[in-house]
Amino acid sequence: MDRTLFALSLGLAAFALLPGIARAAPQCAPRDMVAANLATQFGETRRIIGLAQDNTVMELYAAPETGTWTLTATLPNGTTCLVAAGSSFEATADTLPARGDPA
Repeated sequence: MDRTLFALSLGLAAFALLPGIARAAPQCAPRDMVAANLATQFGETRRIIGLAQDNTVMELYAAPETGTWTLTATLPNGTTCLVAAGSSFEATADTLPARGDPA
């Protein structure tokens, strides 16, 4: 199984099994609905975006004022699913070591 698909599956399974993580329903919906729900209900806006190997768009939404965050995965068909959510979000600007340098 592709590593990205495995991670997404694991994240969705954890989301389904941990009641404390569920904040916004439904778990999957069109992206514009999910983004609007996160903004309206939690004050979260997109902070990070990345493309996985299988063309899944991963996005982290967060509200620095409250510290809440939500990780979403948008599939190539446009469906966005909640992967994880939590608290204590903190934006950082850590300098990463150069490639090949030990951390």
